[in-house]
Amino acid sequence: MDKTSSAPADPPEVKRGRNPRGHGERLREDIVGAALRLLDEHGDDQALSMRAVAREVGVAATSVYIHFADRDALVLAALERFHRELVEAVDQAETGAADPAGKLRARVLLLGRRVQRHPGLYKVLHESTLNQRMAMSFKQELAERTTAAVQRCIDAGLAPADDAAVVSLDLRAAVHGAVSMRVNQPDLPWPPLEEQVDRFLTKLVGLAPPDCRPE
Repeated sequence: MDKTSSAPADPPEVKRGRNPRGHGERLREDIVGAALRLLDEHGDDQALSMRAVAREVGVAATSVYIHFADRDALVLAALERFHRELVEAVDQAETGAADPAGKLRARVLLLGRRVQRHPGLYKVLHESTLNQRMAMSFKQELAERTTAAVQRCIDAGLAPADDAAVVSLDLRAAVHGAVSMRVNQPDLPWPPLEEQVDRFLTKLVGLAPPDCRPE
């Protein structure tokens, strides 16, 4: 073989061009989006690396560190975005229901369905080492909105008078337990999510079953 011939060189690393002035925030959002995809794939914050995120975005690892001091900071930003989008989606789901009971049901169902689509992100948000080490105060917003939804059912006479915060906690504990088991034990003979949610709403909130509610 001719000595000047050699094996093909590895393709050069793909790098993004320099962001125009003022577009650093766009790169930050791209980094967070890449972290979300990888966290959802792995379901483990410890499996995420800054270099893997950089490769996903197409930038040097130093560009990631410009925006996030370490992995924990990046994972926290990713989870905060995921939670914010979840709150917005749950609020939007309520708009299609006619009364407070229907709105609460839509809220809980959307939460369960979103978790089924993103089990990895759910595990990191609620079961990761980061969740154990750091307070995630942003998660309180969803809890408060669920409590408000329960209170509206009580105020409308659709649920018996009770402490809405306690009822909401019971409901959230049941829903989180159900979705966590579905994520971690998918081979169990699960009933349709809608049926399970309706039982929670009847037994824990005191709502009439859907087919018994007034039109």
